Amino acid sequence: MKEVRFLDKNGKFNIKNPENYSGLYFPVAQNMGIKSAVTPNLGGDCKKNQNAFLLEPVSVENLNNNKGVRNFWCKIEHKDAWSAVGASAKQEYEKFTDKQDDSEITAGFMWQEVTRTSKELKLNAKVLSFAPLHDAVEIMYVTIKNEGDKEVTFTPTAAIPLFARSADNIRDHRHVTSLLHRIYTTDNGVKVKPTLSFDERGHKKNDVTYFVSGFTQDGEKPLDFYPVLDSFIGEGGSLIAPRTISNNTPGLKSGAYIEGKEALGGLHFKNKKLAPNEEYSYIIIMGITESDNVDEIVNKYNNAEKVMSSKHEAEEYWNEQVNVGYHTGDEQFDGFMKWVSFQPFLRRIFGCSFLPHHDYGRGGRGWRDLWQDCLSLLIMDPSGVRQMICDNYGGVRIDGTNATIIGEKQGEFIADRNGIARVWMDHGVWPFLTTKLYIDQTGDVDVLKEKVSYFKDEQMKRGTSLDKKWEPSYGVKQKTEADKIYEGTILEHILLEHLCAFYEVGEHNHIRLRGADWNDALDMAAKNGESVAFTSAYAGNLSSLAELLITLKSKYGWNTITVLEEFNQLVNVDSKVYDSIQDKQNVLENYLSSCGHNVSGNTVELDIEKLAADLNAKAEWIKEHIRQTEWISKGEDGWFNSYYDNNKQPVEGFFPDGVRMMLTGQVFTIMSKTATDEQVASICKTSDKYLYKKDIGGYRLNTDFHEVKLDLGRAFGFAYGEKENGAVFSHMTVMYANALYQRGFVREGYKALTTLSDNAMNFSTSKIYPGVPEYFDASGRGLYHYLTGAASWYMLTFITEVFGVRGELGDLVVSPRLIKNQFDENGVAVLSLMFDNKKFEVTLKNENKLDFDEYHVKGATLDDKEIKFTANKAIISKDLLANLDNNSHHIIVTLGK
Repeated sequence: MKEVRFLDKNGKFNIKNPENYSGLYFPVAQNMGIKSAVTPNLGGDCKKNQNAFLLEPVSVENLNNNKGVRNFWCKIEHKDAWSAVGASAKQEYEKFTDKQDDSEITAGFMWQEVTRTSKELKLNAKVLSFAPLHDAVEIMYVTIKNEGDKEVTFTPTAAIPLFARSADNIRDHRHVTSLLHRIYTTDNGVKVKPTLSFDERGHKKNDVTYFVSGFTQDGEKPLDFYPVLDSFIGEGGSLIAPRTISNNTPGLKSGAYIEGKEALGGLHFKNKKLAPNEEYSYIIIMGITESDNVDEIVNKYNNAEKVMSSKHEAEEYWNEQVNVGYHTGDEQFDGFMKWVSFQPFLRRIFGCSFLPHHDYGRGGRGWRDLWQDCLSLLIMDPSGVRQMICDNYGGVRIDGTNATIIGEKQGEFIADRNGIARVWMDHGVWPFLTTKLYIDQTGDVDVLKEKVSYFKDEQMKRGTSLDKKWEPSYGVKQKTEADKIYEGTILEHILLEHLCAFYEVGEHNHIRLRGADWNDALDMAAKNGESVAFTSAYAGNLSSLAELLITLKSKYGWNTITVLEEFNQLVNVDSKVYDSIQDKQNVLENYLSSCGHNVSGNTVELDIEKLAADLNAKAEWIKEHIRQTEWISKGEDGWFNSYYDNNKQPVEGFFPDGVRMMLTGQVFTIMSKTATDEQVASICKTSDKYLYKKDIGGYRLNTDFHEVKLDLGRAFGFAYGEKENGAVFSHMTVMYANALYQRGFVREGYKALTTLSDNAMNFSTSKIYPGVPEYFDASGRGLYHYLTGAASWYMLTFITEVFGVRGELGDLVVSPRLIKNQFDENGVAVLSLMFDNKKFEVTLKNENKLDFDEYHVKGATLDDKEIKFTANKAIISKDLLANLDNNSHHIIVTLGK
């Protein structure tokens, strides 16, 4: 029996006894509001941002002891107290015995409901957790049902301990900051408004109020309150064995005021009698506000009808956001894909810091995240992507690097006043990949002409020097000598990102590694390290850029482009320079020196065809250089070296302690077409031999180096098989699959994708809810769930490469490469998605159940009318798309020999 059971087409799923598994948590949130992590026992935390935590911050390592955080007690008359969320000392003791409560979780996008039944008491509890769309609150809707044959009387009490301050204070001044608390009981709950906030901003007057309010299903308010944590648990007590509950102690009435204590949202309701089969519900509202409007907020949810209406509204909203649907030969996989498609929304809301595994940073997203999250938006909600792309390019410096401190607002980039050079050499790769996808999906080549400013702070010359003339009053936008903000086209931004990188080479004539590349843990080779992997990625982009420029000339009539005058130094350089490391470095230095503080602001016109030839020459030089210098082979083994360490030595190859191989270099040499078809075939065999491990999710990031490589990065200080040191890292595995599909290695790409999904959905091994985690550890357990760029890439790969539904300069094409077992028993596979702001259902008919290398496109219709097709794809032109109405449209592609 499968542990995860999907209940509908929207990804709703069910798991039995989820509290028997460690480390499970579920995200509950809304856009730019409350951010919660909720465990099967209602542990976890709840916050708005780094400086406003309603509940105590948790990491995954203390999650299992995080009991009694959102509790609801039923003190049964003449019997013990029972926790509706399973968080009592007695229930914890009886866990894994025949007295354990029966429980299960049912969940959908942004909501979970835990059902629990006490065999002894014959009580059933359903606890629904969700976040309504319009207020920064999380709601617990608790329904208690008498499943016995006798009347039951119980005293209901909600108990929510309130942290009510910055996450900084989890250890830093934990007690002192409790002295700032001012606690109030109101008619419906408990409020905490600290006098000051102590965090990285200094000591400031606090304007934030934290609260817990409650009502019965009929709108009745609590009888009294327990606003102080110590008083509630009692001497020697705890959150899972509080003396107040066992003694049924009366609470404080409305109007109480307490200073300087740890707070509790303790809501004590009047006794309730339940006849056999009768049930009754309670509403617990916990939230954060910067206005004195708690009653206004909670009165929107003060009875059962209002709560269920807001839950239905939120559920419908999130289901509509995930507007892609999948039908293959595997219903479990289809459900998995719905959650993969939902994950990019979670990353935009939670950033990279606000779920239990993601216990680093202070919120927000990184540079790569900005661009990779756009990939999924281009599939599900492309309407705002154009502006997002334009705003994001405002983070690029004139030297081709970019801002690394990103504000909360779109397009907001902040100067790093610590003067720390943070240069990740891969950062220039991602913006073009996203922009190219946008152009293909929309046909909007004019986005390349949009003018955008450049980011400016104290760092200059690609982080190797400081601009002593810069000061905060200058602002964070690059200026000209005339003190005007300089704006260049998006195309100019893209070109500078690639050309500056091209010339910044190390001793082996590959682009320097600097602080790291995609693998942030390769962070100890800043002086002499080189990334062959991402040098090939830049080469692939340069080839695509050259091809795009030729298309702009031939199809759209572009003859020249306008660029900054200083830009001229980076192009039309004699190709003999490419072989000389010193000459390349000199070209870069001359350019960087010419625009260290201000730029001239003068512009010149470049012939687009000549520019394309220049870019293509650079791309081909890189590829041939890598082929000639970095191919490792012995017998049947063959692959590319990915890196040079800080001692200038190649990282991979045949060593006395075994083979050293990394996946990253193989991905980008394949994707960029640096690797020949024969080399791709060899890489696949060698990767299967040294990196593939089916029972833990597929392809490891590297083999075991048996060394703490202080000359490469912290990754090698990690235990082998964990995180960046040899784990199955989902993001790179998915990119490996994507690269293989692009090169026509379909079975190999399928293997990489499906081993990941199979392991993720094998709950007994992965122990995660549906979705793709950042990585699988040495035992196959999924870790760092939800917030990973792997989700965007998995979704993109499955839609554009496997189903082959994608844009080509605004045309919609369908070029399927599903293998035969990805069709259902009738030989049908269906993809639902948005394209050109219209909804399409794409049906692939493979009635003879042929494999991908046996079938061709034999016919294609749009709304029952024939459309153009070739042997490999069906095509709906941009003009035809423009004439379609906004109703749903149906494409049928018939496959045959």
